[in-house]
Amino acid sequence: MRPGDVGDEGVAARAGGRLPGDPVPDPGLGDEEPPSGPPPRRRTGYGRAFVHALPVLLIAVAILYDIFTPRYFTAGPLYTAAPLVAAPLYSRRGTALTGVAVVVSVIGLQLGKGVIHYVDSLTELITIATVAVLAVIVNGMVRRSSERLVSVREIAEAAQRAVLPEPAERIGGFEIAVCYEAAQADAFIGGDLYAVQDSARGVRLIVGDVRGKGMGAVAAVAVVIGAFREAAEQEATLEAVAQRLERALAREGTRRDGLDAFEGFTTALLAELPHGDGTVRIVNRGHPPPLLLYPDGTLDTLPARESALPLGMGDLGVWPDRAEEADFPGGATLLLYTDGLTEARDARGEFYDPQTRLAGHVFRHPVMLLNTLAEDVRRHSGGGMADDMALLAVRRPRRGDHDHCYET
Repeated sequence: MRPGDVGDEGVAARAGGRLPGDPVPDPGLGDEEPPSGPPPRRRTGYGRAFVHALPVLLIAVAILYDIFTPRYFTAGPLYTAAPLVAAPLYSRRGTALTGVAVVVSVIGLQLGKGVIHYVDSLTELITIATVAVLAVIVNGMVRRSSERLVSVREIAEAAQRAVLPEPAERIGGFEIAVCYEAAQADAFIGGDLYAVQDSARGVRLIVGDVRGKGMGAVAAVAVVIGAFREAAEQEATLEAVAQRLERALAREGTRRDGLDAFEGFTTALLAELPHGDGTVRIVNRGHPPPLLLYPDGTLDTLPARESALPLGMGDLGVWPDRAEEADFPGGATLLLYTDGLTEARDARGEFYDPQTRLAGHVFRHPVMLLNTLAEDVRRHSGGGMADDMALLAVRRPRRGDHDHCYET
């Protein structure tokens, strides 16, 4: 057992998942119990409710204005604004009803004031009715655009599932969780990748980052993952898997035109978890080193002892791949990530440091770790990440661990 580790009895005696004297986690990280009582309502909820009710409020304010002002004063701008605001918010029926309510209100108020026969009042009524009809037309255009956007999003989601399928929660006895956070709004996949493959020699993992953006990077991701799954099944060693990926990217490079044909590369970290061995073997090809989180809240970085070039840069030099081995005890979690995690900056320009942020925290399941980590990164960067981020966490259960259900 690693120094500082605790046995099953010690873990069972924890209060809130930590031993007495363990560091107190920062808010938002770790294994704290949820606060009692109803959750606080978010300001965004109030804002959305106000915007949704805005057409009704405009009509109400306009009616009150017309009632309590002299008859030659008019709230025409408020009446015309109501159906236009409703057009992108409501259904076609809701937009039409808003327009009808506006027209009926204007007619009723003009009759009450006795000004309906005046030219100015008639012109105002025709203008408001025309705007109401135009709002219904605009609503139809917005709805069609929304339907097309939904279709595009569904296609993007299907592409993500095809290129980056989410692994099962348990593979080869290990607990698995993945997370992909795209830097570009409404994007589902980019140049980051992950994959998990069980084999006769253990569970093999890869996390990588393809140089570049756009469809070229997505195509390279598909090549790397396809080659990895085949090699993980067939090759006897992790080093051989890395060489297989090198050859696959070299073939892909010859089919590319332009700059990528000469400068395309992929940083990657490959790991192998032998069944029942209690160790992890790692081949690092120019990628950020993984973190190993122990069940007592401590963690280690597993840097490569010998640096190696990223995949696809074999023409620049030949360094034989050597898998490095480290202990991976029961209850520990291995965290693999791309540089989108460590390159996330806050308002002061400071980079996110996962080692500092996670130290002293205990996570009972990889899903909890990734959910908390992703939320903390978004909070750190203010929601404006500079690069995509892929996370893969693997936990080796301890003997005597029982299956639990975890919220995702």
